[in-house]
Amino acid sequence: MCGRYFQQRGPAAVARYFETVNPLPNLAASWNRAPTQDALVVRRHPETGLRHLDPLRWGLVPRWAKDPSGAARMINARAESLAEKPAFREAFRKRRCLVTADGFYEWKTDGKSKQPFAVALADGAPMALAGLWEGWRAPDGTILRTCTIVTTEANEKLSAMHHRMPVILPREAWGRWLGEEPAEEEALLGQLRPCPAAMVAAWPVSPRVNKVAENDAGLLARDPLAVAPPELDDPPPELRD
Repeated sequence: MCGRYFQQRGPAAVARYFETVNPLPNLAASWNRAPTQDALVVRRHPETGLRHLDPLRWGLVPRWAKDPSGAARMINARAESLAEKPAFREAFRKRRCLVTADGFYEWKTDGKSKQPFAVALADGAPMALAGLWEGWRAPDGTILRTCTIVTTEANEKLSAMHHRMPVILPREAWGRWLGEEPAEEEALLGQLRPCPAAMVAAWPVSPRVNKVAENDAGLLARDPLAVAPPELDDPPPELRD
């Protein structure tokens, strides 16, 4: 799953990397972004076809929902059931997006203890997480735009921590997922697979990340007290203090 992530690059750097064209959103960096907080999301504008970068609340609220109270339960969408599950199937057909991140956290359970790990691309580049978005209309007419992150089976490096991971789309898959290129449902679903293990770096971090209120660059430092396999990685240079 993906229940917490980090994004230390600001909107300007994210917009350049993903080639978006709209005015920059005002969203501060976060080293501990949590469900129901805003995420920086890339979407294809329906009229111009150009990419826009917008803040959307993390936790999908389907259009047919009576209220947004269930959003915290819809932060992730399983790739295997996107096309059938009522909460996601329309968004999968019409409202796909990229949730941008510099990396995410995962927790490995060992008895009663949980050790948090940070996961980033090995080259330190931003991640493009496959996502879906929705617009929910409140009784007063205002629109709440929300998103969810698509998950798949974990690759061999991350499976020791958790059996699921977010889908990290390579650059060549962005256009198809955003709807810039025509694609059949089968082809879209075929993209939703774990990335190669060599593409990601993973390292143990401080349990401070367990508290949403803890939010600083020090959260990405390798925890010297953690018991972790020695073959795990150090943070990429781009993500160090």
